[in-house]
Amino acid sequence: QVQLAESGGQQVQAGATLTLSCQASGRTANYVMGWFRQAPGKEREFVALIGWTSRSASYADLTKGRFTISRDNAKNTVSLRMTSLESDDTAVYYCAAGVLQPSGSPLRADYWGRGTQVTVSQ
Repeated sequence: QVQLAESGGQQVQAGATLTLSCQASGRTANYVMGWFRQAPGKEREFVALIGWTSRSASYADLTKGRFTISRDNAKNTVSLRMTSLESDDTAVYYCAAGVLQPSGSPLRADYWGRGTQVTVSQ
């Protein structure tokens, strides 16, 4: 069993930098970790994923080079650093643990956090 808890979401101004954190409990060594987001009235989107090492990170095109995912295996945490935030980044951000899949979203999530709200204002 794995439990995930996100934190760090808040309201920020456009252009700001914000880092989200995900605290995991249970064994995550054999899981790919990642982030998804969902805006009101829209479907959930894949954002980024990372394997056991930082070199295995992968990002959705929507990040446009602005986001960085990292993993601290000693602390069992995953972070998402977001820069140059835009109004379109407003969403609930979810931490996830799962496995890679060959089509559709690259991460098939087996565990989800409850989400943290990010609001980007003008």
